[in-house]
Amino acid sequence: MVEKGHAQLSVAAQCRLLSIPRSTFYHQPAGETVENLALLQIIDRQFMETPFFGVRQMTWHLRNEGYAVNPKRVRRLMRLMGLMPIYRKPNTSKPAKGRRPFPYLLRGLTIDRPNQSPPLGIMLRMTLPGSGCADITYLPMRRGFLYLVAIMDWHSRRVLSWRLSNTLEAEFCADALDEAIARFGKPEIMNTDQGSQFTSFAWIDPLRKAGIRISMDGKGRFLDNIFIERLWRSVKYECVYLHAWETGSEARAGLRTWFDFYNQRRPHAALDGQPPDVVYRNGTTINQPDQETRRVA
Repeated sequence: MVEKGHAQLSVAAQCRLLSIPRSTFYHQPAGETVENLALLQIIDRQFMETPFFGVRQMTWHLRNEGYAVNPKRVRRLMRLMGLMPIYRKPNTSKPAKGRRPFPYLLRGLTIDRPNQSPPLGIMLRMTLPGSGCADITYLPMRRGFLYLVAIMDWHSRRVLSWRLSNTLEAEFCADALDEAIARFGKPEIMNTDQGSQFTSFAWIDPLRKAGIRISMDGKGRFLDNIFIERLWRSVKYECVYLHAWETGSEARAGLRTWFDFYNQRRPHAALDGQPPDVVYRNGTTINQPDQETRRVA
């Protein structure tokens, strides 16, 4: 927006016209320190084991491990990862400003076929024609971190689509949703939590235009997203923690390989030892993606 070396306007003049301070233009984000990146990985691993640890318990745990941290620092890092401990409390997920949450539509609903309603997975939650969910999770890397969102068919536990992003903007979630619908068809219900990504216009508008019923978890209802939480545990222990990815391209390639394995060959305890693809094919036909789709997934 501001152009250095402009023929007629200096940087100061351009900033003045845009009503932004010059310090904002020249500011270079410092990123997280090496120590904070190490703490992020430790917190993430521990939270997978003890998802009921809040800021106080996590602070005590880190101090017991020899790290000199205070609650303010731990709170910021947990917020950065989108970690919310399991306990009853108000305001577990904050919707986008001016957006109201939708009612939860899956209570008492029997999900007995694929695409009836799917889950999404900072780990985001959602629901497809059967049922499903969506969720977002934090992924540690050697020198940074990314966020992963996945869309899962609730009945077969098949991951229908996924995306990586270095921010928590809603667009990468909407892209995953568009791909899932394009490849596997329109769901009856889409269920998510009440986070700002799922109450945003970018997420809600395509669902309304497609005539998809919108459902959202109630406050404090962590069990509404249990399937995607189990997926996160599997993908982290079986893939992410075994590698130290340097770049987003490496992470994307590694996750693509693991999700193919998970869908096509990995036995699933909830499916009597069958992989998700087998159960999914018994209820609906899967459109195989072309090479370009696989490359950008």
